[in-house]
Amino acid sequence: MKRKTFFNYSLVVVAFFAACHISRKNVPPIAPQPETFDTEGHRGARGLAPENTWPAFRTALDLGVTTLEMDAVITADKKVVLSHEPFFNHEISTHPDGKPVTEAEEKQLNIFKMPYAEVARFDVGMRPHPRFPQQAKMKATKPLLADIIDSVRQYMMVSRRPFPYYNIETKTQPSTDNIYHPEPGEFVELLMKVVKEKQIEEQVIIQSFDFRTLQYLHKHYPAIKTAMLIEDNDPRDLTAQLKALGFTPYIYSPAYKRVTKELVEECHALQMRIVPWTVNTREEISQLKALGVSGIISDYPDLF
Repeated sequence: MKRKTFFNYSLVVVAFFAACHISRKNVPPIAPQPETFDTEGHRGARGLAPENTWPAFRTALDLGVTTLEMDAVITADKKVVLSHEPFFNHEISTHPDGKPVTEAEEKQLNIFKMPYAEVARFDVGMRPHPRFPQQAKMKATKPLLADIIDSVRQYMMVSRRPFPYYNIETKTQPSTDNIYHPEPGEFVELLMKVVKEKQIEEQVIIQSFDFRTLQYLHKHYPAIKTAMLIEDNDPRDLTAQLKALGFTPYIYSPAYKRVTKELVEECHALQMRIVPWTVNTREEISQLKALGVSGIISDYPDLF
């Protein structure tokens, strides 16, 4: 009788811990509600820590952002890596032997032609940034998207804080297809493979200046939120931009100086959120909030 009771108790204990493991793995992370004002740390927190690296994302999380904004590129061995350029920008990069990357050579250091093991040998955190004097200097490398998602999940679970959204930009353009990156369809499939493996479909937004990326997503992954990025010198109005895209995205994300009260009202009338980039003063953040924007992307998430 005692052995049977112990056996039953053991089954209960095993079932409990199994349930805990399953719930942590499979239940979608907690995230802000859609109506929440969206505070996004640009490239993590570029003004405060090395861009698109774990220290920058951790800094942004500690400052309470609702969304981590980041950029994705692809390596020769088809890994999704976080980097603004598909090469090693001379402003932030150092060779494995300690020599600074020069402007003359940077575009030859093509990440699309390197396996990730080689990419990870370059430092992108030790050089003082000429445009961001507050940026802390530390050893850092370009991380895999998959590793950042794991780090964020662990960090937020330990600190018992809500999980963020991920706003991931695909760095593609027609002129550099198959030179610095795959064509949009392959790029999206590689990115979505990570998104699905890490079970963050509900927490991800895919943004791009390249409408081809967004069109592929809309056709093949219609449930994934998309954001249409717009340059400050785009000659088209909102109607023409949406016509070129072919559908209404979840977010309209223009350069912040394009934003007017009329533009905000147009977006809201279309049930489209408007999240301008990149806003780096408290005064401008306050002005844009007063216009009714849905969120803001900033290099300095401490300003929020």
